[in-house]
Amino acid sequence: MRTLVAFAPLLAIALATPLLTAAPAVAAPVRAVVAPLVAGQPGGGQPGAPAGAPQPGPTVFVEVSPSMVEPGHLVGLRASCHDNSVGAIVVSDAFGRVAVQPQRGLLTGTAMVKERVLPGNYRVKLECRGGETASTMIQVVRHMKPSRGPATGFGGGAGNISASLLLPGGLALTVTGMVLWVTATRRRGSRR
Repeated sequence: MRTLVAFAPLLAIALATPLLTAAPAVAAPVRAVVAPLVAGQPGGGQPGAPAGAPQPGPTVFVEVSPSMVEPGHLVGLRASCHDNSVGAIVVSDAFGRVAVQPQRGLLTGTAMVKERVLPGNYRVKLECRGGETASTMIQVVRHMKPSRGPATGFGGGAGNISASLLLPGGLALTVTGMVLWVTATRRRGSRR
């Protein structure tokens, strides 16, 4: 029994060796079948696609940054058509018609949201010269007043009552300090 246990690893290796030597012969035809189906190679991308078939172009899209804005502010536009070498038009009720121009492989531009536009969600539509379209949304919000910071001292967080007392109080302390200094100086001079 011990002899059989001692030879078990050698037996496993001996049985696996014919499979390992046969594996490359089996795997080689599989690689030949898979290789032409890789995207970017002739006939690749989709199984059964004929050689020389047109590959899908860039995605058609439009983006607005920021997507939430107050009336009267600028937004950045970034878009893409199938042909980004020519300009396109972006249209929205929030800012009107704006041309986007080719830049670094994309179409870019800026638009100013109208001052009198009402708060709400507005559609932004890209109209490419090739007839493609894409759309996104922009949210116009009311003018927001900046929030006050925490009242942590006199650095702008003080209320109106405290702020009106700062100058007179500081002046009174300064005058009191000078009177005390003059009085102390005279007393020293009279003692000598």
